[in-house]
Amino acid sequence: MSVAAEQASGSPRVMAERSLWSRIDRGDLARTLFVAACAAAVALGLTGPWPSVPVVAVLGLVVGCWPILAEAWEDVRHRRMSMELSMLIAIAAAAAIGEWVTSLVITTFVLAAEILEDLSMDRGRDALTDLMAFLPETVQLRDGADVVVSPLAEVRAGQVVVIAPGGRIPVDGTVVAGSSSVDQSRITGESLPVDVAVGSEVLSGSINQVGAVDVRAERIGADSSYGRIVEAVREAQSSEPPVQRLADRLAAWLVYLALAGAAVTFLVTRDLTATISVVVVAGACGIAAGTPLAALAAIARIARSGAFVKDGAHLEALSSVDTVVFDKTGTLTSGAPTVVGIRPAPGTDEDELLALVAAAESSSEHPLGQAIVAAARGRGLALGAAEGFSYEPGRGLAATVSGRSVAAGNRALVPGAPDPLDGQGTATPVHVAVDGVYAGTILLADAIRDSARRAVAELHRRGLNTLMITGDQEATARAVGAEVGIDDVRAGLLPDEKLAAIDAERAAGRRLAMVGDGVNDAPALARADVGIAMGSGTDIARESADVVLISSDLDDLVRTVHVARRARRIVMANFIGTIVIDLLGMSLAAFGFLSPVVAALIHVGSETAFILNSARLIPGRRARR
Repeated sequence: MSVAAEQASGSPRVMAERSLWSRIDRGDLARTLFVAACAAAVALGLTGPWPSVPVVAVLGLVVGCWPILAEAWEDVRHRRMSMELSMLIAIAAAAAIGEWVTSLVITTFVLAAEILEDLSMDRGRDALTDLMAFLPETVQLRDGADVVVSPLAEVRAGQVVVIAPGGRIPVDGTVVAGSSSVDQSRITGESLPVDVAVGSEVLSGSINQVGAVDVRAERIGADSSYGRIVEAVREAQSSEPPVQRLADRLAAWLVYLALAGAAVTFLVTRDLTATISVVVVAGACGIAAGTPLAALAAIARIARSGAFVKDGAHLEALSSVDTVVFDKTGTLTSGAPTVVGIRPAPGTDEDELLALVAAAESSSEHPLGQAIVAAARGRGLALGAAEGFSYEPGRGLAATVSGRSVAAGNRALVPGAPDPLDGQGTATPVHVAVDGVYAGTILLADAIRDSARRAVAELHRRGLNTLMITGDQEATARAVGAEVGIDDVRAGLLPDEKLAAIDAERAAGRRLAMVGDGVNDAPALARADVGIAMGSGTDIARESADVVLISSDLDDLVRTVHVARRARRIVMANFIGTIVIDLLGMSLAAFGFLSPVVAALIHVGSETAFILNSARLIPGRRARR
């Protein structure tokens, strides 16, 4: 869509709402609202001419249960037990004992859950579409002395593509003219830009920053670095095995138990009343209603603490992970360079050095220069005017500040600069010369998030393993991993290699949660058991993930894992409690000690108790941060 078209259609928020509304099937929505209205009517006493069999309730169940019945029949045909089948039995059992409101409410929930599941699948497809749309549709090609515009799909290997400053590099290739700095973080995960000149290789999906360059195309489309990411995300989404919902598994056991108990009772006693009592007292209503309530309450509680879980299946998967895999740049670190040290030469004042360099860098768009300017402003330093600004990619810049000549860059631009400095570690040095004399060095690095150490330590305390997979350099990755306490570090990985690492861990029996923020993390986020994206990350990372840490605070990751595990414990307590009550009630009913009415009271009472147990997860005021 063009900029003009976007403006004509309204704000991004309005467009998103329209898009969401257009995805909802009108028939499914109308069916859900109709059943909800029937439930409200019966609850208000509008039962029709026959109070014992209210027409409104029967009509609502017929309309609402039709799609559930169709799915349940498919499950029966394929000899599998699912939540739909157990829900249908629960709905029928509730209706049989006259609990019409309960049966209608359960039906409403099942229909609403189907709509949410469909929307979640649509978001995944949108993520792939957005990823493919990142590259430009047309490019500029060098044709002798002229420049012509051509569709990207028609570009062939050997042609020369002209990339303007700020442009997206659409092909893998080699620079044949010009020099610049290139942001490759979407592809490699490197936090700092890479200087390129004639002979340098560049990757599609990278962003050209300061200088115009001509690139000879070598790999295009699906064969390029960015194309392989798109294909990896596509394969990860299509090959991801469906998560069997915990409620499906638990409800299956309960349904089998109820049906087996009823069959044995009838075969032994030939007493139809006792058999009906067995069916009524047993069942999966506590699980059918309590499990979704626990999931919804847990998701709401997690949202209050700063994270968004897209559906209950992902919450269940998160509750059972044993390993958390982290990206580095933008996840454990802030993803942007920060001044971490200033080393002035003897006789040079630290603030004066920083102010001079910041003034010279104030006209620069380079991330390192912007970080230096931010550091100077953070100290409240006054910046003089810069004149005669010049930039040499791969070397640095020069300018005149308050009558003094200032050069900032690498040792090729600043002779006499020490390299490396004591305690430099993995920081990037920017050497400075004032009036032709070395004046000091400013060190920059990708700062570690304040919450990273606490979060990793807390995950270890809860018994989870941690792993870092990153495209950054080995030395930098290991330094960050050691500082935050990561168990295992694997560096220098391209997106397909990250995906292979995820596959290898899963093949070894690990249940993984992957935490990342960039385009290069999207395939791994889609393939992991649970993908978790940083809220500050790219759109494709957030859309490919199952959980989004809205505030990008890793403390929220720990809280999310805690709530997911608590929800699972509550569901399992409900399941065990239901088994105990069902066995006891079925035994009493089989021997004639429970009438159908008493069996119904026990059924409804136990169901209420388990629903209230799940309701403990509903967030209150204290859950707000």
